[in-house]
Amino acid sequence: MPLALLALAIGAFGIGTTEFVIMGVLPEVAGDFGVSIPTAGLLVTGYALGVVIGAPIMTALGTKVSRKRMLMLLMGLFVLGNLLSAVAPAFGLMLAGRVVASLAHGAFFGICSVVAAELVAPEKKAGAIAMMFSGLTVANVVGVPLGTLIGQSAGWRVTFAGVALLGVVGLLGIAKLVPELPKPEGVHLRHELAAFKNVQVLLAMAMTVLGFGGVFAAITYIAPMMTHVTGFADGSVTWLLVLFGLGMVGGNLIGGKFADRALMPMLYVSLGGLAIVLALFTVTAHNKILAALTIALIGALGFATVPPLQKRVLDQAHGAPTLASAVNIGAFNLGNALSAWLGGIVIAAGMGYTAPNWVGAALAGSALVLAVVSATLERRTAAGAAARDAVVAGGTAAEQRTAVPH
Repeated sequence: MPLALLALAIGAFGIGTTEFVIMGVLPEVAGDFGVSIPTAGLLVTGYALGVVIGAPIMTALGTKVSRKRMLMLLMGLFVLGNLLSAVAPAFGLMLAGRVVASLAHGAFFGICSVVAAELVAPEKKAGAIAMMFSGLTVANVVGVPLGTLIGQSAGWRVTFAGVALLGVVGLLGIAKLVPELPKPEGVHLRHELAAFKNVQVLLAMAMTVLGFGGVFAAITYIAPMMTHVTGFADGSVTWLLVLFGLGMVGGNLIGGKFADRALMPMLYVSLGGLAIVLALFTVTAHNKILAALTIALIGALGFATVPPLQKRVLDQAHGAPTLASAVNIGAFNLGNALSAWLGGIVIAAGMGYTAPNWVGAALAGSALVLAVVSATLERRTAAGAAARDAVVAGGTAAEQRTAVPH
């Protein structure tokens, strides 16, 4: 794998850290600004919405800029947003800083997916995408717990200043290590938008929303579930999330490896396994050992879907994949927001803290159904094209026979 992937992974590590570390320091932020926890929660919601909105806008703005330069500009925007968060004198400015940082998120991962795939041979594309995304998964194992610890001991402002520094390192790495890849000839915004007419691109994005939504239906409410149902102490939630992060790292690498060999079977296994494990979580949540194992499996199966889904979008949006790739990153965050909302509804309805697991299982199962539909449509399209080619070839052969002089 090229060394340039390390620079992309460092940027992904910084972005992954800033996205999730806010959950660990939310009480400290709320206390400093004198706002309630639900109000402080807008820092999470605002970031997610910023990713969804910013992904297509920033990618569209970057269509006339080389991918390397756009990645550098996005990392600069990320650094600016985190610095604003670190020094914000009021909650409104803190929220603005979070939104500014989030605008870089979707376009960065979308463009990185394209760049990573172009840096390697065709049979290694999913593996390269997984290597880049490993920065995001490792952030959940190292960056988020460390950032939370720093925020609780030295202050949350130090945490965001540190994340901004990570962004600077990522920016310098991209400038030094990522080559100037040639911009595809004749690809304009209208070509990028044309990818959304492809039903396979839309199906892949729907799988992203539902599949990853299944993961976060359970993980969003992991703290009350583990403390009220399983019986863990409050302090145990941190290491449980580390287990989830370790599962993400392993699942991401496995998904990338096997997606290069058999993409759709990899999706069937990961989505089907995820639906089963989430359904079982309603039972295993009542046992500490089984609950910890299940959390790791959810992370592994959930992130095993990321490289194949991202590669699926790149393959189906061939010729103009950048915007589709970025929007698919926004789809992950849309799935997070949708599943958190649905999970909150079932808890509020009095169904208990394990009820979101059923929501997650239903979402992952729906994604599996879409994967089967997508593959079926693809086979029918390929069969139809083969039949047409055979007819054309037969007609051409007949014309050649009649043209031969006797």
